[in-house]
Amino acid sequence: MLLAIDVGNTNIVLGGIRGGKQVFSARLKSDRSKTADEYAAELQSILALYGVKPKEIEGGILSSVVPYLQSVLPEAVRILTKIDLMIVSPGIKTGLNIRTDNPASVGSDLIVAAVAARAKYKTPIAIVDMGTATTLSLVMNDNEYMGGMIIPGLWTSMNALSANAAQLPYIDLTGPAKLIGTNTVDCMRSGAINGTAAMLDGLLDRLEDELGEAVTPILTGGLSGLIAPACRHPFRLEPDILIDGLMILYEKNRS
Repeated sequence: MLLAIDVGNTNIVLGGIRGGKQVFSARLKSDRSKTADEYAAELQSILALYGVKPKEIEGGILSSVVPYLQSVLPEAVRILTKIDLMIVSPGIKTGLNIRTDNPASVGSDLIVAAVAARAKYKTPIAIVDMGTATTLSLVMNDNEYMGGMIIPGLWTSMNALSANAAQLPYIDLTGPAKLIGTNTVDCMRSGAINGTAAMLDGLLDRLEDELGEAVTPILTGGLSGLIAPACRHPFRLEPDILIDGLMILYEKNRS
């Protein structure tokens, strides 16, 4: 079994892959205060939850945007399974031509998602990942990663709003988001969901105007399932795109 790990600023996504198929997916909180031993214990519990023994893990790959965890998690996996993780870092073979000003500075999560999207969809592709930050990445013909946008994430924005406005509560975004709210919570929920959907639709319109052609829009990340139905563009929901990309990169680089 292959263990694929994607470390974000808020969550760590674990995927177990056997025979090219994902057999389990789990999430942990990204905690910069935990030691390798503590993470090893958590990983052991998750594997046990899905009926996987540590000795079944034959290889692993990690992508991380948190520098501290890029060193701690490989040690945790080594404690538990005795294997060394492959790390997504500058120099790894991706098959992409990265056209940004400083290719080494592009987040590994953006590259992993772009690799998976390019393997599945027709270019040009716009990949929107809704995490702590909302990012948009553009992949063009000839496997060119062109760059994109970084936007404050939806939860990041909502938490800042509630923290800085005395009469605005912290709210749950699940539930109906009618356009015109008639109470504070409904107004906030409408602004969050309909406002984010309108932003994404507007950005795609501008992107297509600049390119002079239609793009394939992909949406991933924790809140993507809430936002996609409110969008006018036909976003393809890809909740496991990072695990898919890690699997592709592992196979491309394992030799």
